[in-house]
Amino acid sequence: MAADLADLEAYAGGLIANLTGAERRALARKIAITLRGLEQRRIALQRNVDGSPYEPRKPRLRDKGGRIRRTMFAKLRTARYLKVEASESEAMVTFADQVQRIAQVHHVGLRERVSTKPYREISYPARDLLGFRDDYEASIADLVVLHLAQ
Repeated sequence: MAADLADLEAYAGGLIANLTGAERRALARKIAITLRGLEQRRIALQRNVDGSPYEPRKPRLRDKGGRIRRTMFAKLRTARYLKVEASESEAMVTFADQVQRIAQVHHVGLRERVSTKPYREISYPARDLLGFRDDYEASIADLVVLHLAQ
């Protein structure tokens, strides 16, 4: 599989180099949008990049019946906050400026001061919000082939 991807990369690299700047930017945008969708699905499944489940919320974040009030990161994974950026040479998925601090705290697993009284600091476990899985390469390769075929 890796050899096939390397061959495809060598072959497609030359074809991509022949594209105009606008065509490369459009391809990078398609790749970034595809990656965003893959990441949104992974976050919705509450899985880390390696496939392990997120560490569950602490009991105090549950309602009186013991149910979780809402899925973790439901708003963070929306297109409003999970942005795509593309240029001729790169495709990137990132969080919007207003939620980058929240995403960083949860991604790295930092301590954060919560705004409920009494004020206290809570240690959050690390939960991979963004990352690159090996199976994403195949999706990107398929997307590149489809784009070049057009």
